[in-house]
Order: sequence, then structure tokens, then C-alpha cells
Amino acid sequence: MPYVLDPPPVVALPVQGSDARFPVRRIFCVGRNYEEHAREMGADTREPPFFFTKPADALVTGNAAIPFPPATHDLHHEAELVVALGAGGSDIAPEDARALVWGYAPGNDLTRRDLQAAAKAARRPWDMGKAFDHSAPCGALVPVAACGHPARARITCTVDGKVTQDADIADMIWDVPHIIAHLSRLVRLAPGDLIFTGTPAGVGPVARGQTVRVEIAGLGAVETRIG
Repeated sequence: MPYVLDPPPVVALPVQGSDARFPVRRIFCVGRNYEEHAREMGADTREPPFFFTKPADALVTGNAAIPFPPATHDLHHEAELVVALGAGGSDIAPEDARALVWGYAPGNDLTRRDLQAAAKAARRPWDMGKAFDHSAPCGALVPVAACGHPARARITCTVDGKVTQDADIADMIWDVPHIIAHLSRLVRLAPGDLIFTGTPAGVGPVARGQTVRVEIAGLGAVETRIG
């Protein structure tokens, strides 16, 4: 079939120990999924998981450097566990959800915090605070066959070597099976979907020239220099 424009390239993540790549369909992100982070963002109560999205082409792979994004004076890092789905479906039960997971990776939900705060104050969507170019650095995927389904793992973020976030993925309010189950009641999930599962406390600013490193024990790291 001819197209009036060249189709965009396939967005894909590298896979640890393989030359094959994982094609990415959509990126979903969970908001306020660690209690201490919820408190630092002004929320004091446990709530059902809520979601926002980033475009697939916001992904940054291979520890690439990125430009400092436009229209912000307050760029923040957010260290996260990323879940990659190898199967999909709707109305998935939590006990069946792990079977959908293909692999895991460390990720960084970069946020234009000033734009997000302005959108919140005006009760407008967060898109321009979250879904901008180069806003989703992600490390290589580790297949479930190699790492299993980690329930506990230290997650850290450093900025120029200084630790800013230090927690355990076990501290998530909603674990991976419940995140998948809840999201599958809102949209039909599909192979290639990614889920950024939320960030622990300690989010903070990143300036031009700084390097951010997100690491999860057993899953490697992703490092990003901000130009």
C-alpha cells in the first residue's frame, strides 16, 4: 500500500544479551505510586492508580545525551521501574497479569515540573509537562526469562554522582500485577506497551550539563546527559 508520507520508523528498546529489539507501541505512566513521593507532591491519602501517557518516540535509548527541553526552567528526574508487555488483553485479573510481562528495565520519567504545576493549577491536562520530546530515557530490557518477576529491588537515581532517590520497588503502593489489572479495565492492552510504574520520593531538578543515572538492582541502569 502506498503512503502519502514515509511511515515513521519503528520505536524499539534494546534487549540485554540479544541483538533483537523490542518494538514499542504505547507508553503508559502511573502517577504517585510511592507514598513518600505522593506526600512530597502534596497528596496524603492512598488512591487508586491513575495514568498519563507519553508518545512512543519520546523514548531515549542507549545512554544517549539529550538537549535540555524548551519551555521549562524546572526539569525534574523521576526514577522508575519500566514494565514491557509481550501480550495484552482487557479486564485482566491481578493473578493473571504477570503472564503478560515480557521484561523489565530502569527508566526516567523526565518532567517539566513548572509546566505540570501550571497545568494542575488551571485543571488542564499534563501533556506538555510530561509528554515532550526525549522525556522517556529507558535502559535495555531484561527478559523475564533472565530476571523473573522482581518483587524487591533497590532503585536509585544520581545526579552527577550524588544520590537523590533511594528506595525499593517493594515500596510501590500498587504492585505490577495490580497496575496491569487496573489499566486493562481502562484500555485494551497490547504487545509492545510499556508501563512506567511510578517514582519514589526525592525527585528534583536537573540542569544543563548534568548527568542523571537511574539504576535498579538486577536490571541495570540508564544514564542520560542533559545538553
